[in-house]
Amino acid sequence: MRLIFLSTLFVVALTPYVHAQTKIKTSENQLWFAYMNQTRLSNKFGFWAEAQLRTKEDFFSNFSTGIARVGLTYYVNDNTKITAGYAYVHSFPNIGNKNVSVPEHRPWQQIQWHTKYGNKLRVMQYGRLEERYRRKVLNDDKLDDGYHFNWRARYSFLLQGAIGAKPFEPGTISWILNDEIMVNFGEQIVNNYFDQNRFFAGFAYHVNKSGQLHFGYLNQFIQQPSGNSYRTNHVVRFAYFHNLDLRKK
Repeated sequence: MRLIFLSTLFVVALTPYVHAQTKIKTSENQLWFAYMNQTRLSNKFGFWAEAQLRTKEDFFSNFSTGIARVGLTYYVNDNTKITAGYAYVHSFPNIGNKNVSVPEHRPWQQIQWHTKYGNKLRVMQYGRLEERYRRKVLNDDKLDDGYHFNWRARYSFLLQGAIGAKPFEPGTISWILNDEIMVNFGEQIVNNYFDQNRFFAGFAYHVNKSGQLHFGYLNQFIQQPSGNSYRTNHVVRFAYFHNLDLRKK
């Protein structure tokens, strides 16, 4: 079942690349900053807390997006966990509107699993479902009443490899490759079932046993709602991943 799901996402994600030469294409430079926290409180429960800030237009000119995300996590075992929560997203300005900043309410559910291959290679994967409620826009200067709604499915595959003789120890560096595919569905989705693909290549500095600073380049390829317009964002991303275990030893 999981293989069928991943194959479907892969085929949908490839479609816009095949036809991209006949479409309208734009590009932009951005900076993304993120703090990601996963805290384990007991053998079975924990929480997720996350904050992101993104800029656009040659990296420093304007804000693009702010995200605050929280969730409650159930640990199936040490390598598999299920999280459900809520995210508030604010885009300023909205795509296609010069002066309107748009709020979005986004409940989400996720399953995440980890796999280790020896002591130098790690894989992290997750599948996420989002329910997106985005405020309607009346014109370039004013929001409208009500919300647009659609579902979005995401699949992320991250590969991390140790560098040096002390794999993943504090003070060391590891390399990271990550790809995430997102697809839309729902009654209001007409032209862009494919939403976007994000590819990241970079490094992680292991600050201590519970913290990693990720930095590198992210390529974000987006299909706009019109269906015939695509945007590529060239992103420099910095993210601090903070994983705490508060169980009594």
